[in-house]
Amino acid sequence: MNIYVGNLAYDVNDSDLREAFEAHGTVQNAKVIRDKFSGESRGFGFVEMENKKEAEKAMTELDGKQLKGRYLIIKEARPQKSGGKRHRQGGSGGRRRY
Repeated sequence: MNIYVGNLAYDVNDSDLREAFEAHGTVQNAKVIRDKFSGESRGFGFVEMENKKEAEKAMTELDGKQLKGRYLIIKEARPQKSGGKRHRQGGSGGRRRY
């Protein structure tokens, strides 16, 4: 099960996130999302847990709890939409002058 974790303190790292969830079950992956240019945390992350029951328990237990001074917002992650960027059909757009 993939879990969205929001409202993270900016100094929370992957290990902190993993540790918070491991108290409730087996964590496959824990990742704080970072800005690709500055490398700073974007304030949210994702945790992947093997067992759905453990994941649901972790979500219930940790939602609204503090981690490094911030109250966590925890939800089941929605699947990522394909594509990412919207592209207009027909090329780069703009007017051509001849």
